[in-house]
Amino acid sequence: MKRIDIVLLFSVIFLTLFGLFMIYDASSFVAFRDFSDKYHYIKGQIFWVVLGFMSLAFFSYFDYRKLYNLSLPILLFGLVLLILVFIPGVGVYLLGAKRWINTGFFLFQPAEFIKLALAIYLASWLSGKEKGRLGAFLLLLGLIVLLVILQPDMGTAVVILLEALIVYFLSGGNLLYFAGIIPAVLAIGFILIKISPYRLKRLESFFNINQSIESSSYHVKQILIALGSGGIFGVGLGNSLQKYSYLPETTTDSIFAIIAEELGFIGSTFIIIIFAAVIWRGFLIATKARDNFGKLLAGGITAFLAVQIIINLSAQTVLLPLTGIPLPFISYGGSALIVDLCSVGILLNISKKSL
Repeated sequence: MKRIDIVLLFSVIFLTLFGLFMIYDASSFVAFRDFSDKYHYIKGQIFWVVLGFMSLAFFSYFDYRKLYNLSLPILLFGLVLLILVFIPGVGVYLLGAKRWINTGFFLFQPAEFIKLALAIYLASWLSGKEKGRLGAFLLLLGLIVLLVILQPDMGTAVVILLEALIVYFLSGGNLLYFAGIIPAVLAIGFILIKISPYRLKRLESFFNINQSIESSSYHVKQILIALGSGGIFGVGLGNSLQKYSYLPETTTDSIFAIIAEELGFIGSTFIIIIFAAVIWRGFLIATKARDNFGKLLAGGITAFLAVQIIINLSAQTVLLPLTGIPLPFISYGGSALIVDLCSVGILLNISKKSL
């Protein structure tokens, strides 16, 4: 048995604790304005961080091989949760979407859980002696992606799609299959964008950023102002101007723009390097796992974390259109943080049992 992967563990601890500080920094003004309590957001996030680290510790000691036989129940549970968001009285309609379930104590987002559930199930299914057929794989993937898009949450649907394709590829899937799948997926994605006004506006603002400030390009322009204000060394921790209601979603999707404004190019590059270390260690654990299930599970977990990181950072540096994908370990939100830290715990357990 090996020692736990220290680089991965401390990278995740650093990002999560840094995220706590940045959530307080980015939210204090808005929290005081809306709730008369500048600690409103940070108090909730501290609870999720504590629960998340407890979950990480549990899964770092829980033998990941036991998940092999639990993979189908876990997936079915995830599918039931995805369906429950559409049930009146159970699902919660917020901000124009049905993405949450009201547990009575807190709101839970099933789309976050399904990422991990799918990684576990695909690792179990595709690591067996009899590989899953492409048709069955596409049917399952299509069902999950459809349920997520209907919420609607196209950003998470893209993460799930890419995660599944990466796991299928890692399991030995024929590259020629992707030649037909990818154009079809792109065509469907383009149609979904065209028929959705807010998605179309986001795409148009990405390609035509010189629209008036009152138009749909407002968010993108505020991100660019934050990045430009930060310069090389930043304006200093706590000194962001964009957090004073100029930049939308400062605690969630756009928190990296605040980081770049306050820490500048040097500081934000350092954060990106830490994220790169997490992705590197995840795939390294996958290559060194002692069994196919462990290899695919580590690969699937690392894939959805990596895709989220890349999409969020790309959107915040205007390399991709804006999406509603949080930055792992740093953005405000309980569901995503718990799932991400549970996933890291599984990675750490796989690393301990590597040859």
